[in-house]
Amino acid sequence: MNDNLPDAPRHPHSSSAGTDLWESVDALSAWLDAGEPVAGREALLLRMLKLSEEVGEVAQAVIGATGQNPRKGVSHSWEDVESELCDVVITALVALRTLTPRAREVFAGHLARVAERSGGIRPASGLLRGQGTEL
Repeated sequence: MNDNLPDAPRHPHSSSAGTDLWESVDALSAWLDAGEPVAGREALLLRMLKLSEEVGEVAQAVIGATGQNPRKGVSHSWEDVESELCDVVITALVALRTLTPRAREVFAGHLARVAERSGGIRPASGLLRGQGTEL
């Protein structure tokens, strides 16, 4: 067995008590808007490009966690990969919120369609109402 592989999945439904996902996404989006050096279409496009940067950081962390770069060896942990994946999710949700103020509803509707075509899986009811911290 490869010692560089992550352990079995942990608790997938753990979350910070009292933190609403979409309130946090709205707050992050507003914070970024307030500090944005550019505006309009250019700001929107740059926020979308940020997603590619974050995905690249996931790849870098996986390469580092598996020791695939002979010059660096094992330079990351699987916890680093988890963190980078979270950054991708957050960045994607903020990008979606930047694109539409209806991000909560757009995401819930899309998740429901993906779940349905994946064998009738039903997303958590809080997600369909746009509530809760589950993804």
